[in-house]
Amino acid sequence: MPAISVIVPVFNVERYLDECLESIEAQTFEDLEIICVNDGSTDSSLEILRSHAAKDPRITIIDKENRGYGHSINRGLEAARGDYIGIVESDDFIEPEMYETMYRRATSDDLDIVRVGYWYYWSKPEVRNQFFECYRKDRCGKVFDPRELEECFLFPPALWAMLWKRSVVEENDLRLLETPGASFQDTSFSFKLWACARRAELIYEPFLHYRQDNESSSINNPEKVYFVCNELKECEKFVRDQIHDVSLLPLVNRRRFDAYLWNISRIDPSLREAFVENTSLEFKRAIESQEVEKRLFRPAEWKQLHVWASAPSSLLTKLEHDRHSLVVRLKSVARSVMHRG
Repeated sequence: MPAISVIVPVFNVERYLDECLESIEAQTFEDLEIICVNDGSTDSSLEILRSHAAKDPRITIIDKENRGYGHSINRGLEAARGDYIGIVESDDFIEPEMYETMYRRATSDDLDIVRVGYWYYWSKPEVRNQFFECYRKDRCGKVFDPRELEECFLFPPALWAMLWKRSVVEENDLRLLETPGASFQDTSFSFKLWACARRAELIYEPFLHYRQDNESSSINNPEKVYFVCNELKECEKFVRDQIHDVSLLPLVNRRRFDAYLWNISRIDPSLREAFVENTSLEFKRAIESQEVEKRLFRPAEWKQLHVWASAPSSLLTKLEHDRHSLVVRLKSVARSVMHRG
């Protein structure tokens, strides 16, 4: 059996796929199986996969009809045989020592989860990496129980920056939601992983290049307005009905606040009012049921939460005002700099 199963979900990524696969094949840790799940690509992605598989026997190809990201990862989880499982998105690429670093740490400290840092990566107009500091350095290099470091539940999901024990997935029957396309299905799955893990560790150093200039990526797709809501409802259902631990509901609702606020910024302006109105009911119920905790919010956020629940149109007006003020300040700074120049 391989030590690590690496799942690579693939859909119409012919521009980036070679770079991604080459970075996995070049890992200094070689005891890998590489499970490439082709989600009905209509470009040359499948041919690229076959070319790599012909040269590297560690590569297995699952070719299926288009059913979306969640379905692809679930097929990969079903096929995985490794002690640990990781994901590499097919438009990203990784540093050669990534899996060796993660596996050595995971096995030496008997971890359920190990997570590394990453860069935001742009290939145009010129190559650029920007380190994203998801957590402080003093949080790293120490084994912790996720229940005792609640902030881990609020990290960006980033499954591709994590390595986790296959047994955690199997013993808790964890799967991604199978909504269409790439629809933020890592949100609920990552929350479930943290909820089921008992030993975890963070590594500060970055090892993955997270591409930002793939125009087909879901971060630039404004159509999937309510899919993120499905993910938070799944988190809530999981803690209520599967692990029966309602003490995690305040973290679900804090995660919901962050995810919905982010969603407002990315969707088409014409859809924002309806989104804010519809989601206000979720926050109203959470407040009335005492399933939010003030300690998890900064004072301004706590105020925003209550406005969202009671007067959602006022929240949207305030957000638009703040956004306009920021743009005005940035333009003023730019004019000042140009004048001094």
